[in-house]
Amino acid sequence: MADLPDLSHLAIPGARIAVRVTPKARRNAVVAEDGVIRDYVTSVPEDGKATAAVVALLARALGVAGTRLELIRGATARDKLFRLR
Repeated sequence: MADLPDLSHLAIPGARIAVRVTPKARRNAVVAEDGVIRDYVTSVPEDGKATAAVVALLARALGVAGTRLELIRGATARDKLFRLR
């Protein structure tokens, strides 16, 4: 099971959420410390698999549906920016 902090206080429509991603990690986890959100996913960074895993984890931590997260920037980068619809 993934380690998920409660990030529901960030679930404001229109909010922009910056995430630093570490693909091919040992476990799936979301860590929020010092104002930085880090997602660790076990998926490989090819064909959007890691990004899809990040969306799923982040949505669960925020307490929203994954379809409400829109990737604004960073489709192929470790630093991603999402907007909450």
